[in-house]
Amino acid sequence: MAETVYECMFIFNANAYARNPAGAANNIEELVKSLGGEVLANRLFDERKLAYPINGHRKGVYWLTYARLESTSITKFNRACQLNDMILRHMVVKIDPRLVDAMVSVAQGKAVLPARDIPKIDDDLDEEIDIEPSTEEAVVEG
Repeated sequence: MAETVYECMFIFNANAYARNPAGAANNIEELVKSLGGEVLANRLFDERKLAYPINGHRKGVYWLTYARLESTSITKFNRACQLNDMILRHMVVKIDPRLVDAMVSVAQGKAVLPARDIPKIDDDLDEEIDIEPSTEEAVVEG
C-alpha cells in the first residue's frame, strides 16, 4: 500500500517537556520509525495556556510533525499516542499530495513566500498614499 503524508499536532505535558525538550522530538521520531514511517519535519509550534484543563494540566506545548506513514499503521499510531504519558492530546490529518512539498518546506523553515504589500499608515489622513507593488520575497524562518 502507498505511503501517505500526515500532519500531526500534539499537545505535550508542559512540565515533562520542560524537563526534557529533546525527549519530545525523539519520542515522536521513534514512534514513527517503529511503524515503518519517516519524519519529514518535527518542530515546536507553541507553548500556551490551554482553553480548559486536560488531565489537570493548564499549560501545554504544541508540537507539529509531518510524517510519511502507511495508511494501515495510523490506528497503531493513534493508540501509541494515547498510551504515551507525555502526550495530552493529538490530532492526525491526511495531507493532500499537491500540498505536501509546500507545507513541509514551511515547517522546516525553508519556504520562500512572496512579501505582502502592506500600506504604511500616515498621521495625515487627507494625503493620498501611493503604493507600488513589491517584487521582493520574504523568507519564512521556523
